[in-house]
Amino acid sequence: MHVLQLGSRTSPVNVRGQRAVLPRLTARPPRAAHSNGNGNGNQRRPASRKQGPDYKNVQRNLALELVRVTEAAALAGGKWYGKGDKNAADQAAVDMMRKVLNTVNMDGVIVIGEGEKDEAPMLYCGEHIGNGTLEPQVDIAVDPLDGTTSIAMGRNGAVCVIALAERGALFDPGPCMYMEKLAVGPAVDPTSVDLNKSIKENLEVVAKALNKPIGDVTVLVLDRPRHDQIIKEVREAGARIKLISDGDVGGAIEVAKLGAPVDVLFGIGGTPEGVIAAAALKCMGGTMQGRLWPRSDEERKKAEEAGYDISKVLYTDDLCAGEQVFFAATGVSDGDLLRGVRYFAGGASSNSIVMRSGSGTVRTIETQHRWEKPGITNPGFEVDPSASILEEKFNMKGKSKASF
Repeated sequence: MHVLQLGSRTSPVNVRGQRAVLPRLTARPPRAAHSNGNGNGNQRRPASRKQGPDYKNVQRNLALELVRVTEAAALAGGKWYGKGDKNAADQAAVDMMRKVLNTVNMDGVIVIGEGEKDEAPMLYCGEHIGNGTLEPQVDIAVDPLDGTTSIAMGRNGAVCVIALAERGALFDPGPCMYMEKLAVGPAVDPTSVDLNKSIKENLEVVAKALNKPIGDVTVLVLDRPRHDQIIKEVREAGARIKLISDGDVGGAIEVAKLGAPVDVLFGIGGTPEGVIAAAALKCMGGTMQGRLWPRSDEERKKAEEAGYDISKVLYTDDLCAGEQVFFAATGVSDGDLLRGVRYFAGGASSNSIVMRSGSGTVRTIETQHRWEKPGITNPGFEVDPSASILEEKFNMKGKSKASF
C-alpha cells in the first residue's frame, strides 16, 4: 500500500514495508483568476457550501429496512384489487406488515395503528413491535392499506405506508379521529399559511411563493360532501381543483414532490393519516398544519376531558417532533405518487418511496420479487419467533445493534 503525502518537503512512502524518499516536488504554477460571473475576472469565486452527501459517518437508515415492510403489505393487499372485499384486503396487508415488522432490529411501539387493543388483534395502539432488541426505541405509525375502498373497487391511489421516529415524537390523536388539514411544499414559507386564514388568503400566499397566478395554482381536495364549502371557495378564488376519492396521505406528499402536480392540500381527513403525512413532509421539507375536528359532541367531550385543545392549530413539529424521522410507502394500485403492484408468472414488481429527515434523502425504489427465492416479502415467508433475519444470517445474537 502506498501512502503519499504531497508537499514541498520530501515525503515518506511505505513500499512493501520499506521507507522510500521522494524527490522534492516543484511548485505548481499559479491558477488563473476565476470569473465571478459579472465580468470581473480578478475576484475569486466565494467559497461554496459543501456539495453532496457526507459519507464519513455512515449511519443506519431504518427507512431502507421499512420499505420491505410496506412492500410485503402491498404485495398481500394487492391480491384483493377489484374483488369487492375491503376488509379482506386490509387484513392481508396488516398480517404481512406485522410479520415483517417483527424482523426489524428495534424496540418499537405502535402509536398509530389499526385501533385499540380490544378493536384490533394486530398492530393495535400500544403494541410492542420489532425483534426484541433494546435499541433503537421508536414510535411507529402505520396504515397498512390507505385506500381500502379503492382496492376493493379497483380504483387508483391505494398505498401502504409507515412512519417511524424517536420514542415520544409522534402525536397521539386520542379520541379525535379527524382533523382539518393544510399541506404545502418546501417552496412555501410555513409561517405564511395558516388554518385560521381564509381559503383565498392562503391561496394568495401560495401563488406568490410559487411565482404564479392563483388561476394556475392546483388544490388537492378529498371528494366528500363535507368539503362542498371548501370547493366553492377555491373556485371563487379562481384556483384549479383536483378531487381524489381516497388516500390523502399520498395526496399530502404530492404537494412536496419536485415538479408537483398539486400545490396545496385543504380539507378534513383522518388524524392518523395526518400524522403519517406530517412525518413524510418533514423529510421532504414541506409543511403540515392540522386542527382536531370532533365528529360529535361526545367525541369533543372525550377530547377535552383527555386534555386536548380543540381550537389549537397543530404544526409539523407538533404532529411529528422527532429529528430522526423515517418514512416508507409502496403503491398498491396506480396513483400519481406511486405505481401499483404488478404480478407476473413467478413473482411481482413494486414501486416505493423512502425518506429520511436526518439526511433529507428521498429515494424511489423499483423492486422485482421472485417467489422461488427465500425473500422476506414473499407470500410463503415465515418468521422465526426467536430470532430476526439479521441474527439468523449473521449470528448477531447477543451483540449490540447499531443505532439509527
